[in-house]
Amino acid sequence: MVPEGPAGMALPAPPPARVFAELCPVPAPAPVPVGRGGGLPAPSGREVHVSGSAELSAGPDRARVSLRLGSRKGVAGAARSSVSRRLEYIAQSARQRGVPEENMTITEDFSRVENTYQMEAEVCIIFSDFGKMQNVCNLLTEKLGTSVTISPPHFYHTPEAIDTLRRRVCVAAVGNTRQKAQEVCRLFGQSLGKPLLIKEEETKEWGGHVDSHLSNSPDSLTLQERIQNATAYASCRVFAVFEIKGKENRRNKLL
Repeated sequence: MVPEGPAGMALPAPPPARVFAELCPVPAPAPVPVGRGGGLPAPSGREVHVSGSAELSAGPDRARVSLRLGSRKGVAGAARSSVSRRLEYIAQSARQRGVPEENMTITEDFSRVENTYQMEAEVCIIFSDFGKMQNVCNLLTEKLGTSVTISPPHFYHTPEAIDTLRRRVCVAAVGNTRQKAQEVCRLFGQSLGKPLLIKEEETKEWGGHVDSHLSNSPDSLTLQERIQNATAYASCRVFAVFEIKGKENRRNKLL
């Protein structure tokens, strides 16, 4: 008969009990032949089965900033010269603040528009230090004003940063699992032994993004909001089996 609640509704059945540790009597060890070097004792057969998880996050490690500038003149040389002077100033300012040459890409486009010559250029700079990025952008905004258009920074992760996050969260999950097994053994006055099995059961990743030339973030977001939107998260669940050695050492317990 299913029990009913105060309003006559059936109450849900209680969840089944979950056994995550089993302490069995130590079986009599089987005889082991002993040679000159002696023999290994037979395994006790006592184990503790536990699962553990961890969740970690990692902020973006790269930012891409695009700077656009142009000039339209009646003389081709004048249009080129106007853009070239600003390009050289941008590159020099970035180099002086520690940006490597290989992290800067410059593209130029020269065209004829009606009776004038138009020169357009774009400078793409990759930053690994966000403080330097702000310093460079602030300086160029102050010195060049409206003659240059600076896009909001696009934050992303390199593949190496994502791989590091995956390893860290797995190691953290294993550490949490071992700690749980140790606490279970201490609860029963036992000592935790060596791991017999460690299995990664489930991993999840969300948020953040890797290198992409397109940014879906609206221009109204602040710098911190952009970093938060680009933060990557990862979780991992691990199942492990540990050996139970026997009674816990009283001296270790006091320590």
